[in-house]
Amino acid sequence: MTDRQLDLVVRGGTVVTAQGRQQADVGVTDGRVARIGGTISKGVHEVDATGRFVLPGGVDPHVHLNVEHLDPNEPDWVDDYTSGSEAALAGGVTSLGNMAYVLPWETLAARVRAESVLVAKQAIADVFFHTVVLAPSPEIAAEVRPAVAAGQSSMKFFMCLPSFEAHAPQFSRIMKAAGDAGGITLIHCEDLPTIECCTAMLGERSQMGMAHFAESRPVASELVAIERAIAMCRATGAPTYIVHLSSARALAACAAARAEGLPLFVETRPLYLHLTEERYRDADGPLYVAQPPLRAPSDREALWQGLADGTIDTLGSDHAPWTRALKLDPKLDVAHPRAGVAELDTMLPLFFTEGVATGRISLERFVALTATNAARLFGLYPRKGTIAVGSDADLTVWETRERRILRDEDLFSRAGHSVYAGREISAWPSTTIRRGAVVFERGKVVGRAGSGEVIPRGGTQALI
Repeated sequence: MTDRQLDLVVRGGTVVTAQGRQQADVGVTDGRVARIGGTISKGVHEVDATGRFVLPGGVDPHVHLNVEHLDPNEPDWVDDYTSGSEAALAGGVTSLGNMAYVLPWETLAARVRAESVLVAKQAIADVFFHTVVLAPSPEIAAEVRPAVAAGQSSMKFFMCLPSFEAHAPQFSRIMKAAGDAGGITLIHCEDLPTIECCTAMLGERSQMGMAHFAESRPVASELVAIERAIAMCRATGAPTYIVHLSSARALAACAAARAEGLPLFVETRPLYLHLTEERYRDADGPLYVAQPPLRAPSDREALWQGLADGTIDTLGSDHAPWTRALKLDPKLDVAHPRAGVAELDTMLPLFFTEGVATGRISLERFVALTATNAARLFGLYPRKGTIAVGSDADLTVWETRERRILRDEDLFSRAGHSVYAGREISAWPSTTIRRGAVVFERGKVVGRAGSGEVIPRGGTQALI
């Protein structure tokens, strides 16, 4: 291969991976990285990255796109694969791990096929799925091994749903089957009996407004569920991934379990790094409702420390977008919340600004937390999550020489608003490239709906 065959050259930037950084040009052919460094002559297309950082495209392991709720009386989250992709690409994310809810009458394979059809029509970013098991059964358990062999290597369940307590043994069997096949299980850790007890006590005091949301789902509800998830991990030996961990006590429990050598991995989300529980007492408090809730400042600081020291492995947006009107619906209360926040546009620019620019984490650690570790855990590496010869040319060129204000009108999510509007950021993607194609530049999405792909996957890999 000669340089004349290169489809794209990203020139003049500082290339950063989880292992280090170098000043180098990057040459791309057929959607993959063909050259890094050395003398690279002109490509068919060129991106000027002079004075900027070139990072791997983000791998967001936790989003909710194109989801239809089981309750026909409830509205759906407002982003599909197209608008979710647009928000992701504008925010420097090129691969999305979407929650694919397996309906009680479906098989795992049927849900993956249905989601894949939608991706082929709508997506611009690349996509992988976590099949969410709501109703475990012997038939679902029998499907797990062939599903992992076919590339569907991650399952998820919710401890906060009534179906968990009723079917806990079956969930454990699914978890073990996934682990034995080389897959990984994601768990939402909140204890339903604790939540129901706290909510009932709030009701007795006529304190059902969203100002009391954090009290309805206290740290204790997370800790009880975390300890149970750790016990399940210990009993099954199955790789276990704790989604959106929110508190210092839960993090300490996970750190102790990892010290035993358990295959336990931890994700947190942006909401807990930038906001704390007093927001619920604001007039627009319902905008901040998420599960688990916002916590105390001491919890926020513990999470930042965990991101820096390796106790936390990944940052996932848990992008679950609603319009402002849906979030502020006056019929909602702590027993009937509308949980979820739009995060894809803003997650990485805010994390760079508050983490890298302040010295809390290194740029290499930023890459590990936002790309490499998720790629390894979910069987995407080294195709995704790094910049290496042979890897997909998923690249983000980051502008760090100016400052700007986050504004609702600049967002791509159909939520139409951000809980961070008005904040100043010091870094953002100027260009996003997915498999060698420029899909976002100069504030505009230029990728085509339907150009995204479902990403083939292997099993879980060790973190570095």
